[in-house]
Amino acid sequence: MCEQQLDLFSSAGIHAVRPLPLSRELRPAATVLDDQALIAAIPDSILAGSIALAAEAGRRRLAAAVPNLESLCRRFSGFGIDRMVPEQAAALQALAAIGGREAAQAVSRLIVRAVVQGPTLNLAVSTAAQIGSALPPDVLRSLLRHPDPGIRSSVCGCARRCPDLIAVMIDLLDDLNQGVARSAACALGQIGRVEARPMLAKLLRDEPSEEVIDAVSSIADEECMVQLGRIARTEAALSDAALNALEDIDQPRANAIATAARNAMHKSSFAAIVT
Repeated sequence: MCEQQLDLFSSAGIHAVRPLPLSRELRPAATVLDDQALIAAIPDSILAGSIALAAEAGRRRLAAAVPNLESLCRRFSGFGIDRMVPEQAAALQALAAIGGREAAQAVSRLIVRAVVQGPTLNLAVSTAAQIGSALPPDVLRSLLRHPDPGIRSSVCGCARRCPDLIAVMIDLLDDLNQGVARSAACALGQIGRVEARPMLAKLLRDEPSEEVIDAVSSIADEECMVQLGRIARTEAALSDAALNALEDIDQPRANAIATAARNAMHKSSFAAIVT
């Protein structure tokens, strides 16, 4: 009998059969799948593949993919307090590209059920505003008071459709974050609230954009109309938007300013051709 103690941790003289490696099914690229196969692949996709599948579904505008894109977001519920969840971001971007009633409802459910949070919630709210998602008033009120200014700013686009929240958005005109105040002013201008006029007039002078021009058209006073005429003459990229806004204002003064701006632009173009 051998008195030497056996080394239980030694593999000397032992020829174990090596386990088979975990196999990963080689799946075709998202771009080569037909629509039906692409949609079916989304729920069970591995993490890296889910991003490509979602992006391709968005590129093709596949409305039938909306339920599976929503399911993809739900797989990562509870993640992303401090960082963007790439898979949820890809699904939200696809839903934004697809658009329509079902996509809007899906995004609304993801927000209401707190499936997305942190930076991804910011993207979800922005997507909701873009595609016209309807959110309950209590959720909108909470988001309008969210500590993240990006979320407060984005949700104004949704809240403007809820009359019960007008007072909250008026308060946001004094928000310390200028991006939030700007978004609140544009949202209020879109629904004809004159409380937004001072902020929009300032934006027309200092930071004109198509969004600001569109928002001010329904509440423009003479100062705003004169500024729109100036933008039409001096800002080539915004000229058409400013002229369209002036023409939408049902006042003789606006029509006169638009006509003068067009005449000045024609003279400038003619002079440039001659020289």
